[in-house]
Amino acid sequence: MQSLWFFDDVNLFKVLCPHKFKAYKNEHDFCAYKKKDYIYFEADSANKVYLIEKGKVKIGYYNEDGNEIIKAILTKGELFGEKAILGDDMRDEFAQSIDNSTSICPIGVDTMHDLMRNNQTFSFKVYKFIGLKFKKLERRLQLLLFKDTKTRLVEFLEELCTDYGYDCDKTGDHIIKHPYTQKDMASLIGTSRPTINILLNELKEENYLEFNRKEIRILKKSA
Repeated sequence: MQSLWFFDDVNLFKVLCPHKFKAYKNEHDFCAYKKKDYIYFEADSANKVYLIEKGKVKIGYYNEDGNEIIKAILTKGELFGEKAILGDDMRDEFAQSIDNSTSICPIGVDTMHDLMRNNQTFSFKVYKFIGLKFKKLERRLQLLLFKDTKTRLVEFLEELCTDYGYDCDKTGDHIIKHPYTQKDMASLIGTSRPTINILLNELKEENYLEFNRKEIRILKKSA
């Protein structure tokens, strides 16, 4: 099965010509994971990067008290384990499937370096992607340290609007069709699912937003 073709469906990697995939199509396979399956653990060897074909993956670590800290929840088309590209030889985080039908393409670091070496524009895009990802993580950690829960949620929604939102031509509302459950959101901003539900309903009563399981609508007058 051809694996690196999926880069062509990710905006970040459209600069890579499709003919370059053929040289690697026999070297890779997709790997299937069920919910709670680990892709890798902390302290595992970092010799691959991973691209999600479908499903969701949780990235995190355990603090000194044994509590799970969630750094990111990733979905279709997203890359993870990217620190291996930068030379890390050991994982400092875990990656776990949180979907019952997660499919992932593992890509050897040597293969990734070859692709980057053969296409400078692609290489630049990869490094830019890594930089933006680190910047987003730093911003989220600052939110956890210095902002109250409601402010963390509002700023997280603004981030979702940037990543998944679009403007509705008829109403001017910002529509966010996102892949996260309320439990996912709670993990990412360091609170509980019931608290997320309470805060979303508070924001709804304040006419800031409307929401259902599939989308969040940030109302025009509050945008």
